[in-house]
Amino acid sequence: MTTTAQTTTITGRTTDTPGRLLVTARGNHFVSDARTGPAEAVQAGELLLAALASCSLSNIQLRAREEAFGLTHSQADVSYERDPDDPTRYAWIRLELRLTGVREEEAEELVRHFTGSCPIYNTLHRGSHVVISVHADSPAAPH
Repeated sequence: MTTTAQTTTITGRTTDTPGRLLVTARGNHFVSDARTGPAEAVQAGELLLAALASCSLSNIQLRAREEAFGLTHSQADVSYERDPDDPTRYAWIRLELRLTGVREEEAEELVRHFTGSCPIYNTLHRGSHVVISVHADSPAAPH
């Protein structure tokens, strides 16, 4: 099977408020705060958890509809704990799913389908290769 790679790009930039960021995705703009910022807006780790919740719930809801399961409501509670020995990573990420209106076997099938197809889950679960490039704009020389 041949697949075409899809590239998705978002843009983030700093603002005049230290620790406050503006993120743009497909023309949608939202504010995010660093852990050391104003702590009013959603933070980066929370965005990671939100991505996992969104992917799991949308995937489960779609599959339940396709299979004509009686799913009436679904909820994802996602949490992480920062590694006390290495604050540059999370010790664990926990996803708790509550699926209403389906039998246990149907719920398990929905979760298997989600874990088998969600790139966010699988990237977190398996790890990923991250490429970083830096382009510095030197300050203008004084005249």
